[in-house]
Amino acid sequence: MDMLEQIRSIAKELLPEIISIRRHLHAHPELSFKEEATSAYIQNILSNFGIEFSKGWAGHGIVAHIQGKSDRLIALRADMDALPILEANEVSYKSNHDGIMHACGHDVHMAGLIGAILILERLKSHLPHSFRFIFQPGEEKLPGGASLMIQEGALNDPMPHCIIGQHVFPELPAGKVGIRSGLYMASADEIYITVTGKGGHGAMPHQCTDAILSASQLIVAMQQLVARHCPPAIPSVLSFGKINSVGGATNIIPNEVKIEGTFRTMDEDWRAQAHALIERIAMSTCAAYGTAATVRIEKGYPCLFNNETLTQGIHQNMVRYLGKENVVDLDIRMTSEDFAFYSHVVPACFYRLGTAKKGEINSGVHTDTFDIDESALEIAMGLMAWLAYSMD
Repeated sequence: MDMLEQIRSIAKELLPEIISIRRHLHAHPELSFKEEATSAYIQNILSNFGIEFSKGWAGHGIVAHIQGKSDRLIALRADMDALPILEANEVSYKSNHDGIMHACGHDVHMAGLIGAILILERLKSHLPHSFRFIFQPGEEKLPGGASLMIQEGALNDPMPHCIIGQHVFPELPAGKVGIRSGLYMASADEIYITVTGKGGHGAMPHQCTDAILSASQLIVAMQQLVARHCPPAIPSVLSFGKINSVGGATNIIPNEVKIEGTFRTMDEDWRAQAHALIERIAMSTCAAYGTAATVRIEKGYPCLFNNETLTQGIHQNMVRYLGKENVVDLDIRMTSEDFAFYSHVVPACFYRLGTAKKGEINSGVHTDTFDIDESALEIAMGLMAWLAYSMD
């Protein structure tokens, strides 16, 4: 039996165990940077199988290692944190923690990586190179666990040849995967603007400096950022999701209005220019209406770049493992992921794992009814193990 068939066979054999692990993780979710019990559970599994690891990375992160025939190193990553969502699914593995749910599939990512480790450990005497396995906290919360693990040296001594990550994708049925070479996901920054004026009675606006009117004009003026300043070839989105006055009633013009939004793009140079323009537009628009603006931009995750040479090779090996009909080309996404930090340090590839149940209505990630077809776990572990093994 060749290596591909061995990996497939072991993945099939391990599926019930990995489903059980995934269900335990799903039932015991923990929020970003609070993944203490999750980390302890994974450490126990690794210890039981004699896998070498270190703990305490960025809080509760784990870095495990399997030594192959050479020191050439391939890194695989899974994220660990859950979301502040009250689960609505009525399943045996429903979250035991009210208001916390693995609604973004990180339970699947961890279980898949554990499965890949167990496959590679069983084939240890045949491995052409070595492997580093990163269980990362805090993907859902700035500054992102990836950035902290990089700062703490999780990619050092030695630097891996490349890093691979996968993410659930309920838009694809279980049995399929999706991939894209080059720029794939956007950077994401949080925009906080405070507009300050002079409040008063709504019946006497001439005695006020209207922060509500000024904030409204500011939001409209901000639309020129993408429409008239962004190079047309660069995908960019500026959206405001929250506007709130301090105090107020139907007949009160407030002193202050707060606006919150998100800016996303796929070019780091333009990203920096846009930050300066956001501040300039806010200041000048408010000045025209006699109010003042203060702007705070919380810089988030960078754009995610899938190394073209690496991704081309991974695509070919996906086809070998799954068949051409089960490997889908993806479009760019304006969502963001802190795996992007890794892609700015070493060659990286981040792909999508189909998880939809065939013939059923499937909820998207970050919803209270998100769930998966658990047969996808066989591919989650088997494909990741195969991709890591077959890396040139």
